[in-house]
Amino acid sequence: MFTKLSYQGSLLEQYEQVAKQLNALLDGEKDVIANLSNASALLNQFLDEINWVGFYLMKDGELVLGPFQGLPACVRIAVGKGVCGTAVSKKETIVVEDVHKFPGHIACDAASNSEIVIPIIKNEEVIGVLDIDSPIKNRFSDEDRVGLEKVMEVLIKHL
Repeated sequence: MFTKLSYQGSLLEQYEQVAKQLNALLDGEKDVIANLSNASALLNQFLDEINWVGFYLMKDGELVLGPFQGLPACVRIAVGKGVCGTAVSKKETIVVEDVHKFPGHIACDAASNSEIVIPIIKNEEVIGVLDIDSPIKNRFSDEDRVGLEKVMEVLIKHL
């Protein structure tokens, strides 16, 4: 249904198309789990060279696994631990070229070599993160960061 081949233009233009498609896909739906599920499925179809894409949600002061596409994953991550927990504590996107060089990296899938984590911030509070892993080192560019942050801005409107 959705493939990267159906998107045209530069990488940032393609992300803008994904953001518009996500907005249309989620229009009128208020259920958080349904919206996160469709967002992870859409990103899984759009992004190439990834092996995991999904969400962790803040619950009782820690990240808890939410909707995702990929192999089974770690269920709970403490704030400040691993890439996801670090993104929460810093309230900023973290791009890791080589996860094996990231201090305290939590390896849920041994095939992962690079990672991007975008905190989901609503009303100045981190409510979760988007986590994407790749088996390719240095997979995520600055354009990926900017594009995924724009996609998350759209998603936040539906949470």
